[in-house]
Amino acid sequence: MRHARPFAVSLLAAALCCALPALAQDAAPAPRPEVAAAAKAIQAQVVGWRRHFHQHPELSNREEQTAKRVAEELRKLGLQPRTGIAHHGVTAVIKGGLPGPRIALRADMDALPVTERNDLPFASRATATYRGEPVGVMHACGHDAHTGILLGVAKTLVGMKDRLPGEVLLVFQPAEEGAPAGEEGGASLMLEEGVFKDFRPEAVFGLHVFSSIPVGQIGVRQGPLMAASDSFNLKVIGRQTHGSRPWGGVDPIVAMADVIGSAQTIVSRRTDISRLPAVVTFGAIKGGIRYNIIPDDVEVVGTIRTFDDGMRQKIFADLENVATHVAAAHGAKVEAHVPDREGNPVTFNDPALTARMTPSLQAVVGADNVITPPLQMGAEDFAFYAREVPSMFFFVGSTSRGIDPVTAPSNHSPEFMLDEASLDIGLRALLQVTLDYLGAPPSA
Repeated sequence: MRHARPFAVSLLAAALCCALPALAQDAAPAPRPEVAAAAKAIQAQVVGWRRHFHQHPELSNREEQTAKRVAEELRKLGLQPRTGIAHHGVTAVIKGGLPGPRIALRADMDALPVTERNDLPFASRATATYRGEPVGVMHACGHDAHTGILLGVAKTLVGMKDRLPGEVLLVFQPAEEGAPAGEEGGASLMLEEGVFKDFRPEAVFGLHVFSSIPVGQIGVRQGPLMAASDSFNLKVIGRQTHGSRPWGGVDPIVAMADVIGSAQTIVSRRTDISRLPAVVTFGAIKGGIRYNIIPDDVEVVGTIRTFDDGMRQKIFADLENVATHVAAAHGAKVEAHVPDREGNPVTFNDPALTARMTPSLQAVVGADNVITPPLQMGAEDFAFYAREVPSMFFFVGSTSRGIDPVTAPSNHSPEFMLDEASLDIGLRALLQVTLDYLGAPPSA
């Protein structure tokens, strides 16, 4: 069983890194002319790829056509993609013509059970079944952009591979949003199935378009960046009866309402949020079928977000305790699964690696446009790679100028709107980071 890095260690590492001489920051890489030239040449193709994937989204562990298209594009570049990893994962290795280090670049490919509400010529009209219900499917988190960007990086690196030092592993990952109930998937399964077995990188890089940052800016921070994420399932079991005589049964709806209300005190009254933030959110509730029938049971699902493993375990125990005893007070029983599967650990940016590569990001957008975002309660299964090797994960602003990122439709919204200028910035940033890390000689 893997364990997340203790937060205290994370803070210490970040503090030590911050104490390093400023010389490292002073020696900022210059913008690479080959990066600008490549981005200009391939911009339209990256936009085209992104729009294709946006129009044809697929849910987690169902990315069959997306993976097929990715593999086809990699074969066109002369690469030999490996397919079928963690169901629909695709990898390929670009071997440079010069000796050098090994790194990995990752993009996620899955979409969400969200019905798109944007008026775009390439808007998604896809539908699927999720948790037994018909749903729309949308790239509401920007994974279409990530896939398009990494294909663009791949094409660019292949075009310069004769003078490229080292090797680059391209990782197109399924199921970042989480495998369906009863299935495995995502980064953890990619690792279990040996994505790093034959190619062990010394560093891994990834990015995410982010609505809370305006286009033109990049967000990165040393140490913990995104929260650990865990899901839970609670079922309150009562006894069905006619709605006209509730005393003839045990009402699980009222009991569950009480459980949900009482659970709000776990964070507000039982957790020291002055030290670190934490979140307990109920995301869905299901129970009953008719207006005059009190059902047998009611089920809820939700998520827990934390930055500290001790706090994480305490909230697990607190939630199960609240659910069990509040339901019992109503004469009901509880089936509690807290958590209901292995969750994502904290997404942790290696402090030394991040300090080294931040100047590369600054070279792309300018030092003033590389910001340190606050801790993010959102989660990323990129965290599993970060536990294996030193990693850096950064945000690419995606909200158009003139729109307040605070009020803009967020990632996972049916109105999430990506400014396609972020594709160019993401491409250039990932290329600059890759070439600077590998030590590629600048073009003449």
